[in-house]
Amino acid sequence: MTVVSLYNMRLKNQIFLFFFSISIFCWAQQGHLSPNAQISVLTCGSGDDLYTTFGHSAFRVQDPVQGLDVVYNYGTFDFDPPMFYVDFAMGDMYYSLSKQDMPYFLYAYELENRWVKEQLLKLGESEKDILYQFLETNHLPQNRDYKYDFFYNNCATKIGDVLKETLGDQLLFHEEHLQEKYTFRELIHQNLTLNSWSSFGIDLALGSVIDKSANAREHMFLPLYVMNQLSNTTLDGADLVSRERTILSSKEKKSEQTFFTTPLFWILALMLFVLAITYLDYKNNVRSRILDFGLFSITGLAGILLLFLWFFTDHTATANNFNVLWVFPLNTIVAFIILKKNIKNSWLPNYLLLLLVMVLLTAILWIFNIQSFSPLIIPLLLMFGIRYFFLWNYFQQQIRLK
Repeated sequence: MTVVSLYNMRLKNQIFLFFFSISIFCWAQQGHLSPNAQISVLTCGSGDDLYTTFGHSAFRVQDPVQGLDVVYNYGTFDFDPPMFYVDFAMGDMYYSLSKQDMPYFLYAYELENRWVKEQLLKLGESEKDILYQFLETNHLPQNRDYKYDFFYNNCATKIGDVLKETLGDQLLFHEEHLQEKYTFRELIHQNLTLNSWSSFGIDLALGSVIDKSANAREHMFLPLYVMNQLSNTTLDGADLVSRERTILSSKEKKSEQTFFTTPLFWILALMLFVLAITYLDYKNNVRSRILDFGLFSITGLAGILLLFLWFFTDHTATANNFNVLWVFPLNTIVAFIILKKNIKNSWLPNYLLLLLVMVLLTAILWIFNIQSFSPLIIPLLLMFGIRYFFLWNYFQQQIRLK
């Protein structure tokens, strides 16, 4: 090796070490906050879409020395993957921690007419640094994704989890502010209109497991309860929140929903239609086979869907769903039998008697608070009870005439 090549090699190594040292220095500078930095928790109001109905929570980190003002958002998900809807149905949803400049974050909520409130956390320099380092590490590509659970692992629960993990046992969540503790279902309904398709669908899909009372920490799956809890949290004996302010207000929204588009209207319309047909069938001693096929098919398919959500998905909230008593899965098969004109099955009256017992059992479970059902199913239970009783009586007469 010549002297010149040896010199060039040493020069290259020195240049490499120089730039490597610079990069390490810059990383170290970015990895630590200045004494003027502030960390806060943002709470956002509800939006018009179902996935925005319950609001949102996020961390905000400001450091004027570094020109830093970013939001760490655990509520990011991607619609693009082709299996998104399959994963959603199977309860195999993954959310991500994203990092966004505060002005862009705020602009999105301004467009959606959603309020944003900020709670500034009273943290020491080392505590701010630990929290910031945690968020930065969590934002790395290999760490940012997490398995989503609506009640136990979402953007709101992450606030309490991250604070507890970074600040340790000196952080205490006090419960005195909760004058009453609610069940998970009651907490959901605080954010929904009872007579809405979203409320009706949620009550139909979620099981009795959400009818247990939630403790103070479990209330924090909702952003509003996170905000209230932080105002009643101490760190080393002092209040965690030093200041709370509104940084974006929302304008009053006018409801565009009319009664004719609500589930109650269509349920009442269906009930009156079925009862009218049942009365005419009774008077004329006939049976509307197409109507029965439709009712049995719809209830059967709905029941199969609920069983699928209960036993074959990772959803924690769809277990023990006793809605399957009145939307009975076997109705799917019976629908094709009951469509026939001349039925000679002697077991059919007993099956209809079973369906009547199932409707009654649904009401009993409701009365004894084993599961809370949507009040909108009351007209449906009455409708099915009357129709099943008519069919039981009709087939009993057909058997006696043989």
